[in-house]
Amino acid sequence: MGIDNSIFNEKKVIKVLLKFAIPSIISLLVVELYNMVDTVFVGRYVGVDAIAALTVSFPVQRFLTAIGMLISIGASTFVARSLGSNNIKELKDTIINSFVLTIVTLLIVVLGIYIFKNPLITALGASKAVYPMADKYITIILIGSIFQCISMVACYTMTALGITKMTLYSNFIGATLNIILDIILVKMLSMGVEGAAIATAFSQIIAFTFAMYKFNKTRTKFQVKFTLNSILKSFNKNLLKGIIAIGFSTFVIEISDAVVSVILNKLLVTSGGDTAIIIVGVITKVSMFIFVTIIGISEAMQPIVAYNYGAGNYKKMRETLKVTIKTVTITSLFFGSLLMIFATPIIGFFLKDASILGSAVTAFRISIAVHPVIGIYYICIYYYQAIEESRKSFLLSIYRQIVVFIPLAILFVHMFGIVGAWIAYPVSDMVSFVTSLWFIRKGVSQRQKYSTSATAVKTSIHAVRYN
Repeated sequence: MGIDNSIFNEKKVIKVLLKFAIPSIISLLVVELYNMVDTVFVGRYVGVDAIAALTVSFPVQRFLTAIGMLISIGASTFVARSLGSNNIKELKDTIINSFVLTIVTLLIVVLGIYIFKNPLITALGASKAVYPMADKYITIILIGSIFQCISMVACYTMTALGITKMTLYSNFIGATLNIILDIILVKMLSMGVEGAAIATAFSQIIAFTFAMYKFNKTRTKFQVKFTLNSILKSFNKNLLKGIIAIGFSTFVIEISDAVVSVILNKLLVTSGGDTAIIIVGVITKVSMFIFVTIIGISEAMQPIVAYNYGAGNYKKMRETLKVTIKTVTITSLFFGSLLMIFATPIIGFFLKDASILGSAVTAFRISIAVHPVIGIYYICIYYYQAIEESRKSFLLSIYRQIVVFIPLAILFVHMFGIVGAWIAYPVSDMVSFVTSLWFIRKGVSQRQKYSTSATAVKTSIHAVRYN
């Protein structure tokens, strides 16, 4: 097979974690940058209505990304676990099934969104002024999303095999090209929202081309073939269910952002109009700098835990968990402090309108007030995914946004007006932190008891054999 799994056997957990975390963070950052860069350029060179159009389009982008993440996380977890248990057949079948599942699912979903595009844009809260721009943007990004999701699955799969450079290069190419094209199409050629969408879609296609070129050059090492015969032979309904089950909580995390965005748009447009939608759009984009590091490091933990879970190395699992918690806490405190201190120039980079800037900065600072504590919540979700406890992972994934944040946002907006929506963020973060802390302590305690029992059984068997 030619697969080198020595990276998982590295003694220093922090070294392995960073090896996986860097490409994971960059990958997530690029996904966010595609929309963020567009927001910066249309905000500065088109106007605030263009920002509102991209904010309205955000749930569609998030939904498509969520599908890619569902399959990517599910497949990469299976690949890492199969590598740990040396189950080469399952590893190859996982790669083939995940690619086929991605292509079929995306084609169906993209077609469905395109057919029902008009009522969907209205339902997302677009005003008459914003609707035409949102329509153009969504139509074009639908094309690029197919290529982006396939590229995502390829990158996550290769990362799970310990091959991280492909992800770095592919995402760097996509992000750089997107910025260059935005400068040309939006700033120089004044193509507006349509130009921003073309820049995004074209960048995604080029990044996909590079990723698949590298993937095809290296896939012979693990003997994966995408012939019709190989696809039919590898088809495994239970494997597909497993991929979806493991990745579903990640899908819910991503889709929760879309659901929250839709509800907030509807909630705020009645009390604050397009201005409120513009503010929530900007603070969502900027806060992603913290979330990208938190989720990226949490994702990086997953293949390491999954590999050691497959190998039965529970001590390494616990050590990985502890190192991940420390790393996430330190990095989120660092970036959170920077964003708090430099909130005005950062928000001002998106907004030229001084009348909105002050309100946006206040809203942003309130919303990220306790962000550093939320890292435990995401670590808990990805940990349970890695050890195949998908039910717990799913319950946690809907908890923060759906169970806690949405009811609080509705209640607080009615009580305090627009500022109530911003207050709902730190309150829901604290509630989620306390809940996930209880979950993770209980989970580690149970796993420790299991590990101790398993060691005792092995010792007894060894004693019987040699006495």
